[in-house]
Amino acid sequence: DDDDDENEELEEKKEEVGEEVADGRDRNRASNWSTVRKALTQIDTTDVLSAMGAIPSGFRPSTLSKLLEEDAKFKASHFIQPELSQSQLSFKDLFLDPDSGRVRARQVRTCVCFTLWSCRMIPTPGVGVQVLSRHVRLCAFDGTRVLSNIHTVRASYNSKSPKTWSFSPRMTGILPTLLNGDCFLRCDTLSPNLGVLFELGVTFLRNSTGERGDLSCGWAFLKLTDDAGNPLPNKTYELPVSGGTPYEKDVMGEITAGRRSPTGVFQQMLHARRQPKLIVKLKSANSRTKTQLSLLPDTLLYCLSSVDLLALHRQLLADTLLMDRPTMQNADLICSPILSTFPILLDETDLLDALRSAWLEAETSRSRAQKRDLTYLKEEFCKLYMSSVYFLLHSPSLPCCRWADPPSEEQRARVIYATLMALKIHQPTTDQSGGPEVFFDSAHSHVAFDVQELTFDVLQTAR
Repeated sequence: DDDDDENEELEEKKEEVGEEVADGRDRNRASNWSTVRKALTQIDTTDVLSAMGAIPSGFRPSTLSKLLEEDAKFKASHFIQPELSQSQLSFKDLFLDPDSGRVRARQVRTCVCFTLWSCRMIPTPGVGVQVLSRHVRLCAFDGTRVLSNIHTVRASYNSKSPKTWSFSPRMTGILPTLLNGDCFLRCDTLSPNLGVLFELGVTFLRNSTGERGDLSCGWAFLKLTDDAGNPLPNKTYELPVSGGTPYEKDVMGEITAGRRSPTGVFQQMLHARRQPKLIVKLKSANSRTKTQLSLLPDTLLYCLSSVDLLALHRQLLADTLLMDRPTMQNADLICSPILSTFPILLDETDLLDALRSAWLEAETSRSRAQKRDLTYLKEEFCKLYMSSVYFLLHSPSLPCCRWADPPSEEQRARVIYATLMALKIHQPTTDQSGGPEVFFDSAHSHVAFDVQELTFDVLQTAR
């Protein structure tokens, strides 16, 4: 009987082991199929839409959107952080002038300002696809590597001219960062092929399935030096837009596909006008903007209208990291709600716009002496930050930031406007701004406190 019981137990264990092995195989198959299916879905979506005639032949899945989605190191919030030196014991790009106490200016190999002007003859998606956003993603590029953060500018669109995109529309109030085509690039990379890569893209919604995706409509590249290595002159450039991706060569888009090269001069002129183009203007900056740009990280591509706020953040960063720490090797956590949260604003630009709006409004009442007083400006910046965007960042009524989602964007705009107006009524004068009483006012709710929102970690945030 004992032998029979042992045999039964042995058989049961064999069955259990067999079932576990089978379950493991099933899980592996499911996991592998999930990975394959995800890859196939991306391929199939593009292929299916192409076969339907919903997208032109030169369209591809967006290269830069994929990088942004998969790796935070391509976001502006990463590049705004200080960079550690090779020894990891000091900073490579952040120094203080011992005499003035200001951030020391740093000249880099490339510093240019430019304006996205317009896009012409850009192919349009066909039926069955709803376009949620038309935009240009741009970055420093040397032909093979992305060398900066990836910045996005949304294009304006008129249904009467469906193949024309424009930027920086006129509007009352400040121009939102997302729509502003005025940009700057600082880059210290030594590369003879350094330039700006522009990827024209659309975020779409497939009507039949509700599926969202990002497609590239083509790309253009502006090399920032001539053949002799001299900087390009400040003027307007018409850049041809190529189909495919920056890593494909000679991919013909919808415009050029299937057409013979024209022979006559008139036909060549007509042919040239039908080609997709991106118009970009290189321009110079005034002396004040040049000074502010020299205080920023060695590598950054961003909106030119935010330079003054970025420079103030850089000064606060230097004060905290280079003056206030006991020693330069001290890596203890630092209590700083501004330094711990400011980088978020570079990725959620509607919050940066809220700060810019409050800052510009306060600037109208400052005297000339106050505008030159760095200590005063730092204090005012901290007060204004804490009583505006810091409060908004922890408001339970502010929806999560979601790219190209109109309901979410509209709701965020309403919450930001209503909150700032309510705070302004609560704190009518600049001197009262930033007081702790706003966080205890029952009229203004906020999410539960988390110590992380005050914590700046040098080791985790530094590049």
